[in-house]
Amino acid sequence: MRNKNTSASSSTSMSSLGQALSQSRLSRPDVIQAQKPPLCEESDLEVRVLVIYTGGTIGMKDSGEGLVPEPNALYKFLRSLPILHDEQYAQDTKLYPRYPEFTLVLPLSKQKLRVVYTILEYSPLLDSSNMTPDDWAKIGKDIEKYYEQYNGFVVLHGTDTMAYTSSALSFMCENLGKPVIVTGSQVPIYELRNDGRDNLLGALLLAGQYIIPEVCLYFHQKLYRGNRVTKVDAESFDAFTSPNLRPLADLQTDIKIDWDIVWRLRTLDKFTVNTELNSNVGVLRFFPGITTDTVKAFLQPPMAGIVLETYGSGNAPDRKDLLDEIKKATDRGVIIINCTQCLRGTVKATYETGQKLYDAGVIPGGDMTPEAALSKLSYVLAKYPSKEKRKEMMITSLRGEMTVDMVGPKISLSDSCFIQVIAKSLSSSCKEELDAIGHALTPSLACAAAKVGDIEALEAIRKMGSDLSMADYDGRTPLHIAAFEGHLKVVEYLLSKGATVYARDRFGDTPLRSAVFFRHKEVVKLLRKTGAHFSRDEMVDARKKLRSLAESGDLEGLEILQLAGAEVVS
Repeated sequence: MRNKNTSASSSTSMSSLGQALSQSRLSRPDVIQAQKPPLCEESDLEVRVLVIYTGGTIGMKDSGEGLVPEPNALYKFLRSLPILHDEQYAQDTKLYPRYPEFTLVLPLSKQKLRVVYTILEYSPLLDSSNMTPDDWAKIGKDIEKYYEQYNGFVVLHGTDTMAYTSSALSFMCENLGKPVIVTGSQVPIYELRNDGRDNLLGALLLAGQYIIPEVCLYFHQKLYRGNRVTKVDAESFDAFTSPNLRPLADLQTDIKIDWDIVWRLRTLDKFTVNTELNSNVGVLRFFPGITTDTVKAFLQPPMAGIVLETYGSGNAPDRKDLLDEIKKATDRGVIIINCTQCLRGTVKATYETGQKLYDAGVIPGGDMTPEAALSKLSYVLAKYPSKEKRKEMMITSLRGEMTVDMVGPKISLSDSCFIQVIAKSLSSSCKEELDAIGHALTPSLACAAAKVGDIEALEAIRKMGSDLSMADYDGRTPLHIAAFEGHLKVVEYLLSKGATVYARDRFGDTPLRSAVFFRHKEVVKLLRKTGAHFSRDEMVDARKKLRSLAESGDLEGLEILQLAGAEVVS
């Protein structure tokens, strides 16, 4: 049933913004807009991606006794592949003096962008079966170290434990605002028939061209949320699935991003990596006839967290001896999370056998995969000392790893009276047409609301299902406009609703650059606190501007630039 009061207030707020629609069209949200290389006026736009090469099948060669990783070979091979490196462009634009060693560049994409990617190769290269939490910490720290230098990150990794790594990184990367995409292959990239080239190319295009602020896993033309995947096939190129959440993106003839399910930051905190993980965790899988001694031995100290894999929707034997051992463990502080052995479905207390587990202190794991539940346990146990806080966090969706039931009516864009009036004038009536009109108009409506500082109208647009990071016909988001106008409260509201500070309009401007240009000091401070920063080229320009402002005695301009992160280099 529609919420009439909400719908009416929404349409009233939106109607007041009608004059902003003199120009509007359907825009693609969160497409990164880049700048031209400084040394070549007519060259293409460039974005930067860091490829963290940890090892895995993708870079292995046959030693005669099996596949083994070969150090320093991948970069040389990729440089010889025209689909993964445009040597002519690199020479014409003097790519190598401008970028670090081991840097390559993709051919021009449909988005008219050049993805320039640098390979950071680990030594030694690892088979993913040998991956440990220390290796996850190393990857996380490298992402943190280079975070402000790149638009996105690709992690090359073996497939066997890829789901564990992508899950762990999703929790370790707190307040992530840029894409981190884990990928690899089933067959080495050097072989004639392989999946490595397509997987690497797809991951690079997604990480370089779109602001998808999640740790993701890309495989076989599909982008998944990293903490929702599991490996299901040891031989097929289609090796991974996301049992309880559809893919975030599908790369067929076109790249289709499902923006409705992309996980968004709803915080004003800056990106950081938490590498503290508790290693005293494990997985206990129930099976018919499991003995009490087995369960008792598994639950002994120093074990601090257990993923309990049960039958069906969370059922286990209701034997008193087993339940007593579980109760003893939870009473002394062991956190036990219940996940189903089934590929799909959710854990819920439907049957008496499942309810008895909860009476013994076990926590329902919803539709989390065992990989996500284990890495989340490790993260939560290390981060929160309180038992009650740990239990609270385990049933809270921290990074979209579990489905949370939505409470209350969901309002559709097609419910808006304003949209219906526009549709009537265009002789449109079906739901698909109404939704298309709504998606085409709302970016400009949201930008108009941001311009006049109307948070009520922005909230009405958001409640009708619109993404407040959507860009208008010039690539400007509501955050761009609010920063441009200096509306501090609107900027704060938008950031709290998932707006990204990294979006660029078609002129290459970010919200931070807009706030700096018009000298909105408090907005600059808030954007910086949230993680906004200058790119490498912007930093060079800012340093030149600092010297100019110093020479002219412009103290206000100097303060604004320094607040934005510019530093004088002697």
